[in-house]
This record gives sequence, C-alpha cells and structure tokens, in this order.
Amino acid sequence: MTEVKPKLPQTVRSGVVYVGEGIKFERVRRITGYLVGTVDRFNNAKKAELRDRVKHDKE
Repeated sequence: MTEVKPKLPQTVRSGVVYVGEGIKFERVRRITGYLVGTVDRFNNAKKAELRDRVKHDKE
C-alpha cells in the first residue's frame, strides 16, 4: 500500500508532529447537514431554521 503524504505544512516539536498549524480559515458550521462558512445564500426558511435552533454553549 502506498503511503499518502499530506500536502499541509508540518511542524515537529518535542517529537510531536503538528499538521496544518498556522493555516488561516473561516468559521465552518454544520447546519442541518450542510457545511457552510456563511449563511448569506440561505433562503428565508433556512435562515429561520438557523435562528430558531437551540444553541449549546460550553459553559
């Protein structure tokens, strides 16, 4: 089997390999089965669903 090398930057510190460190990304949310960064293209029904959903904080 061929090993697949990741194309993300790798950093090794104290023998631990950190993959993808320092890559900037926008917030990604999973909303009713869709992975989205922004909700600006949602229709009114989907925006209402997002507004009405129960949010679970880590407090």
